[in-house]
Amino acid sequence: MQSIKVKYHIGNDGMLHIPLPEIRDTEVEAIIVYQPLQKNEKPSLASLYGICADDPIIIDNEGILESLDDNLEGIFDH
Repeated sequence: MQSIKVKYHIGNDGMLHIPLPEIRDTEVEAIIVYQPLQKNEKPSLASLYGICADDPIIIDNEGILESLDDNLEGIFDH
Protein backbone atom coordinates (compact mmCIF):
# COMPACT_ATOMS: atom_id res chain seq x y z
CA MET A 1 0.00 0.00 0.00
CA GLN A 2 1.32 3.41 -0.94
CA SER A 3 0.22 6.76 0.42
CA ILE A 4 0.58 10.28 -0.90
CA LYS A 5 -0.31 13.65 0.54
CA VAL A 6 -1.52 16.29 -1.88
CA LYS A 7 -2.87 19.79 -1.54
CA TYR A 8 -5.16 20.89 -4.34
CA HIS A 9 -7.82 23.48 -4.97
CA ILE A 10 -11.23 21.99 -5.73
CA GLY A 11 -12.98 24.07 -8.39
CA ASN A 12 -16.67 24.80 -8.87
CA ASP A 13 -17.12 21.37 -10.46
CA GLY A 14 -16.30 19.65 -7.14
CA MET A 15 -13.83 17.33 -8.85
CA LEU A 16 -10.54 16.24 -7.33
CA HIS A 17 -8.03 15.02 -9.90
CA ILE A 18 -5.11 12.97 -8.61
CA PRO A 19 -2.53 12.10 -11.25
CA LEU A 20 -0.71 8.81 -10.65
CA PRO A 21 1.82 8.60 -13.49
CA GLU A 22 3.54 5.51 -12.04
CA ILE A 23 0.28 3.49 -12.10
CA ARG A 24 -0.94 2.36 -15.52
CA ASP A 25 -3.39 -0.22 -16.78
CA THR A 26 -4.25 -1.63 -13.35
CA GLU A 27 -7.02 -1.54 -10.79
CA VAL A 28 -6.46 0.24 -7.48
CA GLU A 29 -8.40 0.67 -4.30
CA ALA A 30 -8.24 4.19 -2.89
CA ILE A 31 -9.20 5.61 0.47
CA ILE A 32 -9.75 9.36 0.48
CA VAL A 33 -9.52 11.28 3.74
CA TYR A 34 -9.95 15.00 3.26
CA GLN A 35 -9.85 18.09 5.40
CA PRO A 36 -10.94 21.48 4.12
CA LEU A 37 -8.20 24.03 4.73
CA GLN A 38 -8.72 27.52 6.01
CA LYS A 39 -7.55 30.48 3.98
CA ASN A 40 -3.78 30.94 4.03
CA GLU A 41 -3.59 33.61 6.66
CA LYS A 42 -0.18 34.21 8.15
CA PRO A 43 -0.24 33.72 11.90
CA SER A 44 0.39 36.80 13.98
CA LEU A 45 3.42 36.93 16.22
CA ALA A 46 1.10 37.02 19.22
CA SER A 47 -0.53 33.73 18.17
CA LEU A 48 2.91 32.04 18.18
CA TYR A 49 3.74 33.14 21.72
CA GLY A 50 4.34 30.17 24.02
CA ILE A 51 4.18 27.41 21.39
CA CYS A 52 7.42 25.90 22.73
CA ALA A 53 6.40 26.10 26.38
CA ASP A 54 6.00 22.32 26.62
CA ASP A 55 9.39 21.69 24.97
CA PRO A 56 11.86 23.85 26.88
CA ILE A 57 15.46 24.31 25.84
CA ILE A 58 17.68 22.59 28.39
CA ILE A 59 21.18 23.87 28.90
CA ASP A 60 23.49 21.60 30.86
CA ASN A 61 27.12 21.69 31.95
CA GLU A 62 28.34 19.29 29.25
CA GLY A 63 28.43 21.93 26.52
CA ILE A 64 28.13 21.34 22.79
CA LEU A 65 28.60 17.85 21.41
CA GLU A 66 31.78 17.32 19.40
CA SER A 67 29.71 15.79 16.60
CA LEU A 68 27.91 19.11 16.18
CA ASP A 69 31.20 20.98 15.82
CA ASP A 70 31.59 20.20 12.11
CA ASN A 71 33.60 22.26 9.67
CA LEU A 72 31.19 25.05 8.74
CA GLU A 73 33.59 26.85 6.42
CA GLY A 74 31.72 28.31 3.44
CA ILE A 75 28.27 27.36 4.72
CA PHE A 76 27.00 30.96 4.56
CA ASP A 77 28.66 31.88 1.27
CA HIS A 78 26.28 32.98 -1.46
